[in-house]
Amino acid sequence: MAGGAIVSTGAPKDYPAKLTFFVLFASVVAATGGLIVGYDIGISGGVTSMDSFLSKFFPSVYRKEKENQSTNQYCKFDSQVLQMFTSSLYLAALIASFFASSVTRMFGRKWSMFGGGITFLVGAALNGFAQDVLMLILGRILLGIGVGFAGQSVPIYLSEMAPARMRGMLNIGFQFMITIGILAANLINYGTSEIKGGWGWRISLGLAAVPASIITVGSLFLPDTPNSLIERGHADEATRMLRRIRGTHDVHEEYNDLVAASEVAKLVKHPWRNILKRKYRPQLIMTILIPFFQQLTGINVIMFYAPVLFKTIGFGGNASLMSAVIVGLVNVFATIVSIVTVDKLGRRKLFLQGGSQMLACQIIVGTLIAIKFGTSGEANPSKTYAAFVVFFICVYVAGFAWSWGPLASLVPSEIFPLEIRSAGQSINVSVNMLFTFIIAQAFLTMLCHMKFGLFYFFGGWVLIMTTFVAIFFPETKNVPIEEMILVWKAHWFWGRFIADEEIHIGGRIEMANGILKAGSK
Repeated sequence: MAGGAIVSTGAPKDYPAKLTFFVLFASVVAATGGLIVGYDIGISGGVTSMDSFLSKFFPSVYRKEKENQSTNQYCKFDSQVLQMFTSSLYLAALIASFFASSVTRMFGRKWSMFGGGITFLVGAALNGFAQDVLMLILGRILLGIGVGFAGQSVPIYLSEMAPARMRGMLNIGFQFMITIGILAANLINYGTSEIKGGWGWRISLGLAAVPASIITVGSLFLPDTPNSLIERGHADEATRMLRRIRGTHDVHEEYNDLVAASEVAKLVKHPWRNILKRKYRPQLIMTILIPFFQQLTGINVIMFYAPVLFKTIGFGGNASLMSAVIVGLVNVFATIVSIVTVDKLGRRKLFLQGGSQMLACQIIVGTLIAIKFGTSGEANPSKTYAAFVVFFICVYVAGFAWSWGPLASLVPSEIFPLEIRSAGQSINVSVNMLFTFIIAQAFLTMLCHMKFGLFYFFGGWVLIMTTFVAIFFPETKNVPIEEMILVWKAHWFWGRFIADEEIHIGGRIEMANGILKAGSK
């Protein structure tokens, strides 16, 4: 098996695991950064299904949609400009995440969150008052910068604040807030679509200012993490903060490990160059492949374009928005399952179970659409038939929401040593945004040309990524992030990339051959 537990005296230490109210409060506030990510994902697909929005900004798409319903259902929303409205945000987020890395490292995690919130706030105002496509896309770019900063800093903050045994639960708070943002956006879209006069989409886009204000104001009250304080030379403050967040004065061992990690980090002048070193190969590959695979689950196809997709399979305008609300509810409750189980079952089991569930649903949904629409795209499915499609989409979303959704943020944020943590998280966000951009930009065109085969396409990728996890991903639950290197050294494949003398824990050099053993396989 790919990853066994470490059971010798060289195993990661068990630091105090008490969850203090202070840590819980800080984690909840920080996690609200996920609201801006989720709100945007939910809102963009909804407004692009509103007739008033399409007729004002994308009249050619509007005319195509209103043509005879016997035309090809697969292709009626195919528009590069419409796709650019959605995907431009993620291209901006990709670039912004690299700048966020420097801000996060030099000024602390909280100020990176603050900067992201302010930028998102301005973007929301531009979108709400947009008069033309250029203004819309400029607003989306500013929203993207905000998403890039939040996506880079929030998961790191949560992983560094949390006790090791509760890191998964608290980190997934970010993904939970994303799902809350998506659901809120779906509900708002459903309500604003009923507004007479055709200006409801302005409320939908403009209300993005609410989650932006929450993280902007909230970040001002957040404490910095001990890791960040030590990294920036505030040793005494770091000691006080560590005692406060752990709820005990017995933090000597953990503090020493943080200092040792910081000393190593200070030797690294060029983290972007160092991250390419052989000893970081396991983490680098994971932080590239996990977000890459996440986007190829096909989830953003569902979340971005859920109302459009449901229209395509036979739902009317309001019915398609309500279907998106149902999907949003499933997303929220399934994420709670992950919060409750991730530190008990571990990351691997959730990855594998969720992947299997998504694969089965992709095959079923693709087949149901193939039976009714075939390759011509001409059909008028009954409400019962369309409800079957929605049901299996919901089962698919549930599988994603307790596996690849939260874990794709959690795992990369917890596996890097301090000296390259900000750079590693930036790579994670950048890869995620790059492929989110590609999928968002290409989906409607892919649907037009690949038809129902698109679901089989994503299903094939789910099979590949689930197999990859089964073979190459070690379990990382309950391991202090400063000692994660022990997990990689113990792994049957990744261990060959890490020399014994490169394992620095608490100021000591642990000779891995003497103290590490792979546990049950």
